[in-house]
Amino acid sequence: MTLIKSISGVRGTIGGAKGDNLSPLDAAEFAAAYGHWLKKKHPGQAVTVVIGRDARPSGPMIQGIVQNTLVGTGIKVIDLGLSTTPTVEMAVVFEKAQGGIILTASHNPKQWNALKLLNAKGEFISGADGAELLSIIDNQDYDFVEVDDLGSVEAKDGMIEKHIEAILDLPYIDVEAIRNANLKVAVDAVNSTGGIAIPLLLDALGVENSELLYCEPNGQFPHNPEPLKQHLGDIMQVVKDKSCDLGIVVDPDVDRLALIDDNGEMFGEEYTLVAAADFLLQHKQGPLVSNLSSSRALRDLAESRGQKYYASAVGEVNVVTKMKAENAVLGGEGNGGVILPDLHYGRDSLVGIAMILTHLATCGKTLSTLKEGYPAYFMGKNKIQLEPGMDVDGLLKKIEEKYQQEELSTVDGVKIDFAEEWVHLRKSNTEPIIRIYTEAKSLEKAEALGERFITELRELI
Repeated sequence: MTLIKSISGVRGTIGGAKGDNLSPLDAAEFAAAYGHWLKKKHPGQAVTVVIGRDARPSGPMIQGIVQNTLVGTGIKVIDLGLSTTPTVEMAVVFEKAQGGIILTASHNPKQWNALKLLNAKGEFISGADGAELLSIIDNQDYDFVEVDDLGSVEAKDGMIEKHIEAILDLPYIDVEAIRNANLKVAVDAVNSTGGIAIPLLLDALGVENSELLYCEPNGQFPHNPEPLKQHLGDIMQVVKDKSCDLGIVVDPDVDRLALIDDNGEMFGEEYTLVAAADFLLQHKQGPLVSNLSSSRALRDLAESRGQKYYASAVGEVNVVTKMKAENAVLGGEGNGGVILPDLHYGRDSLVGIAMILTHLATCGKTLSTLKEGYPAYFMGKNKIQLEPGMDVDGLLKKIEEKYQQEELSTVDGVKIDFAEEWVHLRKSNTEPIIRIYTEAKSLEKAEALGERFITELRELI
């Protein structure tokens, strides 16, 4: 059982003792500290916080605790109930709130839950803000208001629909083209809130032919909820058996988008962002951003279109910071996260779906044919266990010195770009390990590169 506190919030497994798991007391403590922090950030203002959750079974309990703790700090809560991460992010702006909390453990199994914290822009709080919040918790530097100053809770429906309306208002989303293309779509929403949002989106986009798989938002995940190939055999088979044009897969909070092509094969999470960028660059020009562990295919695409590409440190908040600095038109991460600033600065599967469907409807190609036109890369992901207390930074410095003649980045660990492949070594924030990401023109080469650096690290250790 696990509790992990970080600058972006708290996550853990349900049950057990305070401090060892995500207990009711831990949830209340984080909510109280967050409320205190928000009131400090917005002195003299009436503070409002938007809250939404995915469908996992612990959601109602955690939401009740968090909401009523915020009420005890004098904050008004707007309760969206079952929602998606991108919808909560947008609702903070729609409601002119000072903050938001998403209750979701993302792709983790159902025994997990988490509080993910947003600022007044509907974006994840910064590292500095998160450090300040952790200090408030460590020092128990928060208190509660008297009875006449208690906050309130207002339930609000229709926010997913408002989110979808904003997507349809984008000038390059072509509902008529999608309707006329008569696409047949399969959906796996892992029995979470994608089962609410995606059918609403497909209906709004004019998709009349769909196969809905695991779209009941009861939180009983029918398979591991991380949208990886080894977990998606059911929808891959449905796409084949029902002759679908594509399959759509999301994680429990709907910020990661994976696609199944018309042959029932994985399109690849890394290529979700590539396909979205391919579509967008036909409508507007500008830089693209992904993190250092994402596929080189996005960089190749940008350069082939005469556009700049930039890499950020791993983590959505880092991608967003880089996107703003470079005025990027699109960004995201290789886990299927698409960030479109024209809508908002957050990973959003719903807008990703709308972009991909418009792309297919207007380009006259199948998803598998589109993939054939993109640079072909294969990724490997490994890790090496370290003894507690070992000097990880020192190890990475030695690698940096050894490969100083190569194209290097030390923004987040060490990334070495070779002519046709790369390796990214970074220490984990939660475990005594070094993560080793590799990419090459074949899976065999990617795996061989990973093994090479595992051997080199062990020799240095």
